Amino acid sequence: MHQPELLAPAGTLDHLHVALAYGADAVYAGQPRYSLRVRNNSFKDVTALAQGIEETRRQGKQFYLVSNISPHNNKVRSYLRDLEPVIELQPDALIMSDPGLIMLVRERWPDQPIHLSVQANAVNWATVEFWRRQGISRVILSRELALDEIREIREQVPTMELEVFVHGALCMAYSGRCLLSGYMNHRDANQGACTNACRWNYKPVQHDHDQTGDLIATSADSVEQVEPKEILLEEPNRPGGFIPAYEDEHGTYIMNSKDLRAVQHVAELVKMGVHSLKIEGRTKSTYYVARTTGVYRRAIDEAVAGKPFDMAMMDELEALSNRGYTEGFLRRHVPQEYQTYEQGSSYLGTQQVVGTISAREGQWLTVEVKNQFRPGDQLELITPAGNVRLTTDRMETTEGQPLERAPGSGYRVRIPVSAALPENLGHAYLTRVDRS
Repeated sequence: MHQPELLAPAGTLDHLHVALAYGADAVYAGQPRYSLRVRNNSFKDVTALAQGIEETRRQGKQFYLVSNISPHNNKVRSYLRDLEPVIELQPDALIMSDPGLIMLVRERWPDQPIHLSVQANAVNWATVEFWRRQGISRVILSRELALDEIREIREQVPTMELEVFVHGALCMAYSGRCLLSGYMNHRDANQGACTNACRWNYKPVQHDHDQTGDLIATSADSVEQVEPKEILLEEPNRPGGFIPAYEDEHGTYIMNSKDLRAVQHVAELVKMGVHSLKIEGRTKSTYYVARTTGVYRRAIDEAVAGKPFDMAMMDELEALSNRGYTEGFLRRHVPQEYQTYEQGSSYLGTQQVVGTISAREGQWLTVEVKNQFRPGDQLELITPAGNVRLTTDRMETTEGQPLERAPGSGYRVRIPVSAALPENLGHAYLTRVDRS
């Protein structure tokens, strides 16, 4: 069976190292000025990019440079100049969306592979065929496609590599083309500066009407709210098409989308011959990269081996903080066994990272503490070689003094572990499992 590439995010060199350790076949990163991730992006200079590309190539993996903004004239003027030293590093592909920039790159560097970004909104086979004729080597399909549509595109344009997002944040706008952040506080999402205004909480304020009938604020104070509000919306031309809206003590989140989780569809995408499965999250934590990459690595390997889907992988992803999971547009009707996992209340995740492993002496682990934990807590060790559930009844300082708890970030403690451990504990995370 076809073995698709697992593509993981690399917002920093640390993220890159973790992604490769946990089984990614390729990583993607971008220059802040020309990609959609200005914040939390350490690839601001060619030196950092050179280190990332060198390390990826040393491990026999692929490095893709994201260059997918919607550029205004001032960025077009500087684009080729700033890209030239990066091209000399020979990234395996550029991820691009703007036809003008694609034209300039094709003219200047005709042998440079280009992948069409999801920002270009490819939703049909004719669009994919068009870009194939322009010399694009891979199309990252829009997130708004169903499985049947992806299958038809695969059949109609069999020579084009296809890439599909399988996990991460979803945007309330079509494939991320949103103007809300730019309108609300002049930070344009299409220039990489999105403030996620769709996910802010909005509270009602005291108001009245002016002479024209428009609403005007009469007080800066929020309307006092005792009970949570539940509103069922109905559009007059669509009777029976009800849309629920909720408002609690924190406000209302009517525009906030859930997170994509499509691990249950990996086998189907493998059968279709999709070339690459992509995880979103260049601004997420290294733990997020480790956990998602490890789960999807296993999902791909087991699908290729013909093994049945293991629902435990759904639970593993619940360990991460999330906005509630959805499988997006991949299916119209979701089976009941998957619906039980669609919980909007699992925002903090079922596990919390309490530390990373900095040293091992026999069955003793030295933990760089991130959050408090105590002897007797149910723990899980997350490693590139697999996960291990464990408990410990003792804890001590690095000088051997007994402790009743690990105080928190900035401390180092030692714990004894009786469970069998993998040989390599590089990039290992210790998490506390929620007992509830």
